[in-house]
Amino acid sequence: MSNPRHERRDRARLAHAQRRLARKAKGDGANRAKARLKVAKVYARIADRRRDHLHKLTTRLVRENQTIVIEDLAVRNMVKNASLARAISDAAWSQLRSMLEYKAQWYGREVIAVDRWFPSSRLCSACGSLRRKMPLHVRIWTCDCGTTHDRDVNAAKNILAVGLTASVCGAGVRPQQKTPGGQSATKAETSTARAVGIPLLHEGEKVKP
Repeated sequence: MSNPRHERRDRARLAHAQRRLARKAKGDGANRAKARLKVAKVYARIADRRRDHLHKLTTRLVRENQTIVIEDLAVRNMVKNASLARAISDAAWSQLRSMLEYKAQWYGREVIAVDRWFPSSRLCSACGSLRRKMPLHVRIWTCDCGTTHDRDVNAAKNILAVGLTASVCGAGVRPQQKTPGGQSATKAETSTARAVGIPLLHEGEKVKP
């Protein structure tokens, strides 16, 4: 399901309402209140449509999948990037994760968040080689093994693979938490990855056959 970008679709309407509010004098109580109400209605429309989309999406994901693997993103830090803040906020990633977690409990499903430092984009999902750098503007790249990757699709494959190993280890939603045996889920993922053949996170290292 594609991102409907609710804020972008209503951006012109919101900007028009905000300009009308800005033109109202602070002493003009009634007219200023009406203009403020119109701005609030546009914001409410965006929020309601976004929430409805997220509910439909998360319900479908939880019903159709026994285990859901996501990336433990630092959304609060990511929105500090002026170039990405509006798009990230419009997608409501934090709200999406929250809905997935509580609905998974309702349906008896499992949600696993892979550590944010796992190099999912730089790791070749075909041969396991790790690229040293992967600038954000690179969306398509070709590994030395000859496999051409879409950045996001490749990252999703790697996140799923390492997340399922965490499931085998009994790791919870947040990889930073301790497992009952006292080992962090991140370390548990690494040790299990060794057992099943997922590459360790060293520059230039490849999966051994």
